[in-house]
Amino acid sequence: MQVQPYLFFEGRCEEAVTFYRDALGAQVHALLRYSDAPQGGDAGCPGGTPPPADKVMHASLQIGQTLVMASDGFAAGHPEFKGISLSLAADDDAQARKMFDALAAGGQVQQPLGPSFFASSFGMLTDRFGVSWMVVAGAKG
Repeated sequence: MQVQPYLFFEGRCEEAVTFYRDALGAQVHALLRYSDAPQGGDAGCPGGTPPPADKVMHASLQIGQTLVMASDGFAAGHPEFKGISLSLAADDDAQARKMFDALAAGGQVQQPLGPSFFASSFGMLTDRFGVSWMVVAGAKG
């Protein structure tokens, strides 16, 4: 069994997918727009009104060994990523620094990347889309 995160960017999904591809080397496996759905496929949308046709209905991207799925949801413009954080386990401190700096561009650092009692590198940030990340390398135990 696997747990796979599914993130709803409420209108900025394509921008986020491009950002994660560039920042983390994510491989995009799928990107389907609402316009790709069969005609009459809007019956499951609240009020029967689908989001704009050019918005992303479903995307899947591979970050390392993890499949992350994403969507524009209903493209309401107000994504909320509360109470969760995605954790990236880097191979070494240099990779941790590269990923941390890339994700922090345009975002907000909560804890600068540096050594801790439990890892050679650890830091926390919220990226430009509001997604919280923890980056760790050399975890002890």
